[in-house]
Amino acid sequence: MKLTKRLHSCVQLEKDGLVLVIDPGAFSEADAGLGADALLVTHEHPDHFEEGRLRAALDANPAAGLWTLRSVAEKLAPAYPGRVHTVGHGDTFTAAGFDVQVHGELHAVIHPDMPRVTNVGYLVDGSLFHPGDALTVPDAPVDTLMLPVHAPWNKIGEVVDYVRAVKPRVAIDIHDAYLADIARPIYDKALDALGGSPHTRLTAGDTADL
Repeated sequence: MKLTKRLHSCVQLEKDGLVLVIDPGAFSEADAGLGADALLVTHEHPDHFEEGRLRAALDANPAAGLWTLRSVAEKLAPAYPGRVHTVGHGDTFTAAGFDVQVHGELHAVIHPDMPRVTNVGYLVDGSLFHPGDALTVPDAPVDTLMLPVHAPWNKIGEVVDYVRAVKPRVAIDIHDAYLADIARPIYDKALDALGGSPHTRLTAGDTADL
């Protein structure tokens, strides 16, 4: 697979001429979903789910499909019959030639007084795991962990422990739109020294072969 980092939590995967896009939300590029043969959305928060971006992608490619949890699927399924698929923890499916396993059920706790929404993570081709907004540890080996490095619901110690628990070959930052450049060396130093796995970050538009 070829990985292309998009803004915030959006990533694009390419294999055999087909494109899979995960979480083209409001903080990602306006065209983040365009060109996708399959789209995955982890949960309903706007930095991961932006309805206009998904509609544009589905309209641009009539063969494209969307796989997501119920709260998102219900918003789009009526307009795209047969193309929007509801998934949950434990499901497996194939999307545009990519084999996908679904892990996780709930968004991380932001505050005890705030209700938790549903959140699922996706393990793609048994290799790359995108957890959305949760520190879900899949019950399968992970080669490349897309790491939510900075969010209202986490702190650096939790992120370090998450990398230790998953034990990926490499961790690559996502969920980084909130993180100012001046603070990045602090996060990099902690993850490199304590995470136990190689850690890196890509600028939006950068690619990596997995």
